[in-house]
Amino acid sequence: MKKFVSWNVNGLRALEGRGFCGIVKNLDADILAVQETKAGPEQLSDDLKNIPGYSSFFAAAARKGYSGVGVYVKEKPLDVVIGLGVSEFDDEGRVITLEYGDFFLVNAYFPNAQDKLARIGYKLKFNERLLEHAGLLAQKKTVLVTGDFNVAHRPIDLARPKENEGNPGYSQEERDWMDKFLAAGWVDTFRMFHPEPGAYSWWSYRAKAREKNVGWRIDYFCVDEKSRGRVRSAFIEKDVMGSDHCPVGMTFE
Repeated sequence: MKKFVSWNVNGLRALEGRGFCGIVKNLDADILAVQETKAGPEQLSDDLKNIPGYSSFFAAAARKGYSGVGVYVKEKPLDVVIGLGVSEFDDEGRVITLEYGDFFLVNAYFPNAQDKLARIGYKLKFNERLLEHAGLLAQKKTVLVTGDFNVAHRPIDLARPKENEGNPGYSQEERDWMDKFLAAGWVDTFRMFHPEPGAYSWWSYRAKAREKNVGWRIDYFCVDEKSRGRVRSAFIEKDVMGSDHCPVGMTFE
């Protein structure tokens, strides 16, 4: 049984001072995927790059202090691929893919559509390229797609759906793409086990949103349909602090 965890850390260097290395030890994941690292490996301390028991790999944005993804792994992968092969996405350090003997893991930080949906075109282009990438991998073996998708898919996935109609992260265009993604043969593993409302992975820093659980579920673990039988559980670690997101995860055979 393997335990996989994903966490938008909202600044890896900042989180170091809030006990990140200890949190990694406590999570005890076989693979920990992180998003929004906001740093390249050359900007990270040795302690962050060399957590005992783990190897680490990172994809950084060309722009300093922006975006970025990384992975911490107990077992070294057969291969690590940075990016999607498209410079406009890869320059923002949004994707890293690991290959193991019987699965691929794709860690992605999906773009934010931004205020007034200023970046919705860019986001949808990224989404389509990511879907293509994952689909090609799924022809070979099991694929897990994880990360901050920056979309709450259905009304159950955010505390105040009516108030957020059309807003970034809950626009019709983004939700329609998530419908398309799942219809293309991908499974939202959390909803396999948890049909109930009130489970979120991101909260605004404003108005005590986390304390009141006024949140959004925008972080996911998805698996290709033919591999759903390998998923044993899915969970959200809502009590793990340090970021405006909390870790999400799954166990897998």
